Amino acid sequence: MKKILFYTFLFLPFLFSSCNKSNQVHSVSENALFTLNYGNFEDELSLFDLAKTGSIRTYMTMRDGFFYIANGEAKKILEFNSYGDLLSLYYNEDVLKDVAFVEKNSVNSTKKAISYPFNTLGPLTVDSRKYIYAVDTLPTERQERDSAKRLLLSSVVLRFDSNGKFIDYLGQQGPGGTPFPYVKNIYTTQDNELVVICTTNDGLVAYWFNTNGFLLYTVPVSQNSVPKLNSGEAAEIPAYISIENIIPDCSEHKLYVKVDYYMSSLDPSLKVQSGIDYYTTLLCTLNVETGFYDEPLEIPAYEYSVTENLTKEIYNLPFDFLGVTENGWFFFIVPDEEGFIVQMVQPDGQRIVKRSLSVEHSKILYYTLSLSGNGIISALFVKNERAEAVWWRTDSLLASFINQ
Repeated sequence: MKKILFYTFLFLPFLFSSCNKSNQVHSVSENALFTLNYGNFEDELSLFDLAKTGSIRTYMTMRDGFFYIANGEAKKILEFNSYGDLLSLYYNEDVLKDVAFVEKNSVNSTKKAISYPFNTLGPLTVDSRKYIYAVDTLPTERQERDSAKRLLLSSVVLRFDSNGKFIDYLGQQGPGGTPFPYVKNIYTTQDNELVVICTTNDGLVAYWFNTNGFLLYTVPVSQNSVPKLNSGEAAEIPAYISIENIIPDCSEHKLYVKVDYYMSSLDPSLKVQSGIDYYTTLLCTLNVETGFYDEPLEIPAYEYSVTENLTKEIYNLPFDFLGVTENGWFFFIVPDEEGFIVQMVQPDGQRIVKRSLSVEHSKILYYTLSLSGNGIISALFVKNERAEAVWWRTDSLLASFINQ
């Protein structure tokens, strides 16, 4: 999950100046781990180029206490331990010409420096073997177009083994296949299978690959295929459907599809449609092997109140779907005036835990979040002077509930 905050939070103080959370939520302490300077050296991040426009293209994931950062602006991937020591560097020689790893070619070296001609890096993930998977964009002359679906096919997933050796790239059919459309995110499972989530004009598509990179399933998910609301008020008012995210299960061939439903609002005096209001969120479990959905799980919304002219109004907002842990807890998150509210939902929905993550949004220009399989939330915060890597040990919180 990544967000750009430079403009967004210019109006957040106004938005929340008269807002109060409906109930008190306990906080989870942040653990600051290490900082990164901005610059062109191997252990620095290059994020801001005044000669170019567009969003920041830097992504982060954490696994087993190691942080992996795809710095698209510098065309490199960096691996750090939790103390901020640079362990591995995957770099484009045309951008980073001098690498100070004295022992980079030594067999006994604990550090690795691997050259690869990255183009435009995107999201990345790491499996239990420490294989790195990274989204990259093909050069223009190798890109393809799907005229029938009106899609530009330009992305591939690069694979590197635990020694840093480039294996191959994956496309839609597997090794060397047709490029993907825009890749929203990529994930690995406990069985070291890869799942690529792509965005199309019709919705989202999940490509599920086995350990060797061969395609197992192609699963399109559109507004017409997800469960519909069919009871009570929802049956009488047309629903507008938004498929916010798809995340795979860690151990089974299942996809969790988070769907937000919106309803037409009516002006009571004019009896005409006056807008669209958020109604509810369902987490729909799709069995990839059968193609059928299980009974959906309703996800509570984030509630906040607005007081104006002695009138108090309660509003609901949908959470963003952050991820699912190996023990099946679902994580949802939303920014608020004090940082983030994270909502953790048990697989059966019987237990719902909310916690606050304190963050000074006014100091953050950009951030990227990651959820590990054991339930640790990590973040890379881009600030004015440097970038900071932090985490929240929500895994300990979950362990206390499991042991009860």
